[in-house]
Amino acid sequence: MTTAQHKIGSGFGATTTAAEAVAGIDLTGKLAVVTGGYSGIGLETTRALTGAGAHVVVPARRRETAEEALAGIGNVEVGELDLGDLESVRAFADRFLATGRRIDLLIANAGIMACPETRVGPGWEAQFATNHLGHFALVNRLWPAVAEGARVVSLSSRGHHYSPIRWDDVQFETGYEKWQAYGQAKTANVLFAVHLDQLGAEKDVHAFALHPGGIMTPLQRHLPREEMIERGWIDEAGNVLMQFKTPEQGAATTVWAATSPQLAGLGGLYLEDCDVAELAPEDAEGLAASGVRRYAVDREQAARLWTLSAQLTGVDAFARP
Repeated sequence: MTTAQHKIGSGFGATTTAAEAVAGIDLTGKLAVVTGGYSGIGLETTRALTGAGAHVVVPARRRETAEEALAGIGNVEVGELDLGDLESVRAFADRFLATGRRIDLLIANAGIMACPETRVGPGWEAQFATNHLGHFALVNRLWPAVAEGARVVSLSSRGHHYSPIRWDDVQFETGYEKWQAYGQAKTANVLFAVHLDQLGAEKDVHAFALHPGGIMTPLQRHLPREEMIERGWIDEAGNVLMQFKTPEQGAATTVWAATSPQLAGLGGLYLEDCDVAELAPEDAEGLAASGVRRYAVDREQAARLWTLSAQLTGVDAFARP
């Protein structure tokens, strides 16, 4: 497998902040859509993009919460969207398309992690449905508005190391394990970017996936305190033990992926710490320290997942009559 998954020496790193990643880049006149852009690293992404001059549309499941979190940040608007509900996705996309505006940056940031077994839609496993299928449908429905030369950014995680796509049981109908389900969904986020980058070539649109880093955000809301203690994240008193990134640092790779001229002409890549990631070692077991699994950037797997996702959601902007 030949790959472009090699560091490019960006000059940035794990401690780079979102503001530093976008410094010197003028986004005046650009429009960005950032799902979940009102909480955790999504909020910092919105803050950095608007700070550089972009207008940001924030689709949110909790509209009032989003408006409160974004109060005081100019050049932002909030729209209603529940990624776990395909009718909500369609409605949001229809409303946006009716405005006639163009999208320059489309950032699939929202997500859930390691939740108890939950079913949405026609019985789909919630992490796969929300993190992947919802964003798949959203991007495809918004595709007519995506501008020439735009970038699409899909937030994955190092958690993709937990599982490839479980082709024989994608919806966990034979038994649920929350971390494996999260891993599959995060692998799907990478494969989505890999294939979209190929399909988007006709409009010079490039797609990237990324690991933002370990950050304490509301994403951990489903994890029991005992589990975070067991994993060594916090002690019995609730003190953080691991060296987590700040939300500002966690948003940096997203902002870099969406705006950096260093990525011009590149695409379909997995990024981490504001650089292109290397492939994870073949013999690495479990959660490797860094890098991307080969199965997550495999083009055949990416095409297969696209076909499955189009069948499940009934949406494919690239289907030929």
